[in-house]
Amino acid sequence: MSLIVAARFDTFERAEEAARALFAQRFSEDDVNVFFVNPSGQHAAFPIGGDRNADPGAARAHAGAGKGMAIGAAIGAVAGVVVLIALHVAVLFSVVAAGVGAYIGSLAGAMVATRDDPHPAQPADATLRTRHSGVLLAVRVTPDREAEAARILASVGGMDVEEAAGRWRNGEWVDFDPLSPAKLNPKVAQRAA
Repeated sequence: MSLIVAARFDTFERAEEAARALFAQRFSEDDVNVFFVNPSGQHAAFPIGGDRNADPGAARAHAGAGKGMAIGAAIGAVAGVVVLIALHVAVLFSVVAAGVGAYIGSLAGAMVATRDDPHPAQPADATLRTRHSGVLLAVRVTPDREAEAARILASVGGMDVEEAAGRWRNGEWVDFDPLSPAKLNPKVAQRAA
């Protein structure tokens, strides 16, 4: 395994400027790899596309749908009975009202259960839970040059400067996983994206 330092850039031009800064400090061209990381959900990890077998945000949908269905059916049944008594309509109306209430309640319950938290908790450690999209410059380093590479990348505008262990072959980080969270490099101050 190779020790790798990487940083995200907004454009290929900025990543190339960072590569030139590394080359100026005698980092080898064979040890620098620049590539684009697709946005989350666009990595085609599955034959029909996408990154995950199921959306993590939908894990609570079935429970919310069940609760909503029960509440909606009860409200619909009560409304149906009230209309039955007040207007002397057929009993079938109460059954239909309960069904419509259950359907609307299940939709509302699923939507409420999957609602995003407006203030998601930040990771306590120095790990990004989701890797950001953008141009990634990765450089294979030796342990004695890791801090230097990290500082160079941060000084030329690199964001989310990370450290990793990976396989490097023919000038490329061949086992890069866009779904794995980035482990931020503690040797540099991180710039916010």
